[in-house]
Amino acid sequence: MNSGCPGQDLGNLRVSLHKCPNCGAEVEIFSDETKVKCHKCGEEICRDRVPSCIEWCASARQCLGEERWKEQRGED
Repeated sequence: MNSGCPGQDLGNLRVSLHKCPNCGAEVEIFSDETKVKCHKCGEEICRDRVPSCIEWCASARQCLGEERWKEQRGED
């Protein structure tokens, strides 16, 4: 039995593309990463902001519970 967050399952990873500010190379940053090094020049590239699991995880509602999930989303 897995007692961890279902959103941490590697099957739920998402990728976003970011442009290296130093050399312009396109770099992938996965949803479980906050920063990576550019494969061309070695520059450290950070995500613009770290998303909450509520924004990207399909299991967030289940994990947090209905009341807390609605509260975090700003719903009444």
